[in-house]
Amino acid sequence: MWVNRTIVPMGRSGFPSPTQRWLQASSRAFASMQSTSTAARWSGRPLPTSAVIYEVGPRDGLQNEKQVVPVEVKIELIERLAASGISIIEAGSFVSPRWVPQMADSAPVFTGMKRENHILYPVLTPNLRGYQAATETGASTVAVFVSASESFSKKNINCTIAESMKRSREICQAAAKDNVRVRGYVSCILGCPYEGNVAVDKVVETAKELYDMGCYEISLGDTIGVGTPARTDQLLAEVLKAIPADNLAVHFHDTYGQALSNILTSLQWGIRVIDSSVAGLGGCPYAPGASGNVATEDVVYMLDGFGIKSGVDLNKLVQVGDFISKKLSRQNRSKVGVAILTKQQQQQQQQQQQQEQQQQQHRNQPSTTASKSTSASTTESGRAAAAAGVSSPSSATLGRICV
Repeated sequence: MWVNRTIVPMGRSGFPSPTQRWLQASSRAFASMQSTSTAARWSGRPLPTSAVIYEVGPRDGLQNEKQVVPVEVKIELIERLAASGISIIEAGSFVSPRWVPQMADSAPVFTGMKRENHILYPVLTPNLRGYQAATETGASTVAVFVSASESFSKKNINCTIAESMKRSREICQAAAKDNVRVRGYVSCILGCPYEGNVAVDKVVETAKELYDMGCYEISLGDTIGVGTPARTDQLLAEVLKAIPADNLAVHFHDTYGQALSNILTSLQWGIRVIDSSVAGLGGCPYAPGASGNVATEDVVYMLDGFGIKSGVDLNKLVQVGDFISKKLSRQNRSKVGVAILTKQQQQQQQQQQQQEQQQQQHRNQPSTTASKSTSASTTESGRAAAAAGVSSPSSATLGRICV
């Protein structure tokens, strides 16, 4: 954490005088502005110049949907996300259909989609059997998951933390032989729906064990979205003593509207990988009251605002969120997505109105020309009649004649 170390003499009372307090504030402000780009520093802490979006929509976003999402829709979602510039897309989960029916078709989705060479398509694997099924379909990156809460572990995956660690270790050992990368998830880092607060030491211990067994990256998940920037800051300060920032990711749900603030706090600690879900899809069936993941559109908008490069085309991404929201017949949870779509609709309506006005003017153009032609003809006739000594009828007379 950045600390202002400017030495300011104290007043006689031992406290800074108004002038001295102003000097302190000016010093802090000057230090915070010493950057060459918007992304260089925020609140005195340096920010990374780039970040990576780890898109979980096709898996974590869809797994809790009650209606069955067709294979072709899932494939189109993944391919649209890839076209928007996202470089890591979690494509599915090789779990028992009895536990997560929505993910029963992960194999045909994975084999049916177009896979780009520059994009990673991880899949979730809860055990060795799931790992084997995933690698048989061609998966080169898998993810394992462990909870920092004993109660949540039993509710979510029907086993203790120790048992889930054993399963993860078996996968890591097999993956090392197969040259497959393994990512580790730690859930309930800032709170559990059954136990309440989770001890920081337990989170650090769980994350470190996954890291030591070979996981290249540990994603820290606020499963029920209760975290605040202050608590996130305290947690990361301890986790980073055990695991480097380059090997960490964050996964925030937005239940209390704190996800973006927590992500910013994580960026200040140097963590560059952010889990998010297009259109804010998601939720956990074993975490009552938890809303969806933070929306990818909202994260990208914030990153763009800081000048942090993500490689994602926001306008294309917004269209992806609109697509999947309509397919699911549900409200788009991305505030940025809704705002941009509304603005685009207004612009389209204005363009349509302008086109209609132009068409109306075009339709009126011939009658104006004919009127001018008739007027010219009448004038010529009047002149000819005058030359012949015949008086031309007035407009009033012409009116009466027409009647």
